[in-house]
Amino acid sequence: MKKFILFAAFVALSTTASAQRSESAPRELPAANMPAPALKFGYFSYDEVMKSTPDYSLAQRNLADLKTKYDAEMKRVEDEFNKKYEDFLDGQRSFAPSILKKRQSELQELIEKNMAFKQEARELLKKAEKEAFAPLRMKVKLAAAKVGQRRGLAFIINLDGDTLPYVDSTMGDDITEAVKAEMR
Repeated sequence: MKKFILFAAFVALSTTASAQRSESAPRELPAANMPAPALKFGYFSYDEVMKSTPDYSLAQRNLADLKTKYDAEMKRVEDEFNKKYEDFLDGQRSFAPSILKKRQSELQELIEKNMAFKQEARELLKKAEKEAFAPLRMKVKLAAAKVGQRRGLAFIINLDGDTLPYVDSTMGDDITEAVKAEMR
């Protein structure tokens, strides 16, 4: 009980002391009355700048070649499965039960391997795309930073992906062409 009374007295004293300090402090003007510094910003289309570079075309070609190779392998594996399945259907009535089960399990295993390969190919293509465009994205980022520094911009906004439905061009600068020029 004594601890509770001491605690209540301490809280009451500290509240009173802080109230006296805030009353004696000079009052400041609210921040709303102070004019905010004007921030200049820039905006551009990352995709438009990337697609305008020769590096983009080269990366696209390399990715298309890789995709063609994966597609050819998927087609080969699919044809192999179809042949084995046709052979299974042709001989299914004449197979002994143990051979029938063995062939069914082989087909099931082949299906699972094919599905796993297709999934792995999709993931590898995504990874290859990310890796192919990473240096180009870095170049665009650096070019945008240089343009932003030269123009004294506080920040730069990417217009792609419908993330910015409206920009008042009187309050910001479209730096798309400047970034393209910096990339050359």
